[in-house]
Amino acid sequence: MPLPPLPNPQRISTRLLGLSRGCAAIAVLFTLLIIINAIQTASLLVRLFSGRAFRAINRGVAFFWIGLCVIWSEKLLGTKPIISGDDVPDRENAIVISNHQQMPDIPVSWMLARRKRRTGDVKYFVKDSLKYVPGLGWGMLFIYCIFVKRDWTRDREAIRQTFRKILTYQIPLWCISYVEGTRLRPEKLARSRNFAERHGLKAPRHIQLPRTRGLVATVQGLRTHASAVYDLTIGYVDGVPTLWQMAEGFVPVVHLHVRRFPIEELPREDQEISDWLFRRYEEKDELLEHYYRHGSFPPKS
Repeated sequence: MPLPPLPNPQRISTRLLGLSRGCAAIAVLFTLLIIINAIQTASLLVRLFSGRAFRAINRGVAFFWIGLCVIWSEKLLGTKPIISGDDVPDRENAIVISNHQQMPDIPVSWMLARRKRRTGDVKYFVKDSLKYVPGLGWGMLFIYCIFVKRDWTRDREAIRQTFRKILTYQIPLWCISYVEGTRLRPEKLARSRNFAERHGLKAPRHIQLPRTRGLVATVQGLRTHASAVYDLTIGYVDGVPTLWQMAEGFVPVVHLHVRRFPIEELPREDQEISDWLFRRYEEKDELLEHYYRHGSFPPKS
């Protein structure tokens, strides 16, 4: 079963200290993000003369801001990432699939990206409505994130157009996809288990069954550009935190387990890629079972 929410500390002094840390993080990081949005908007003028310079500016500001978020989390708030599994190469173009429990999954994935020199190159599948939101939404719009409406007939062409730009301009990337489609909740896990039982699949214990269309399109669209698929599994201690709790400094440790699959070893047919993803998520469920039993992921898959 999914972990319960992370409880807040009982001591008033600890909670007040966390409140001050959280307010400082929001004030500094969000203010910088709005300034970066202004720089990104100004870069549209540069785009008239040089698309390469436009992309370099937006890659640079993403590298700066996301890297600062990681440094803030690790150095000022004391969050320690424990990384196990495969040691993936630096600066490798990759498709990253991950379990999704709460919003901190995003900054946690940045901790790995920073170590592999990819903080300026992360791309996400995100809700289309987010591109109208100042701050993070506008920022993602400028770095070629994939905005989807969760209507496949409309999303398919938008995904193809974004991938076409990435291939044409040879844009470095870590394309991160939360293929469960939504954050884990007990009622959603129950629906996923019912679906598995009706269709003769192994019922998951700690994750939802993956939605395969997005990954199939990503693998087929980026096969000539990405070198590997990374299977990232995130484990929290004592409960699943909110983004605010992480900003308060109440997440001292987070575990990340990485498995690397070379892109040339993935199947070629759509249905076979879908089956491949289901097998990976069965294994991910076993990894989380091991994690919850032993408090750590196995050193190797």
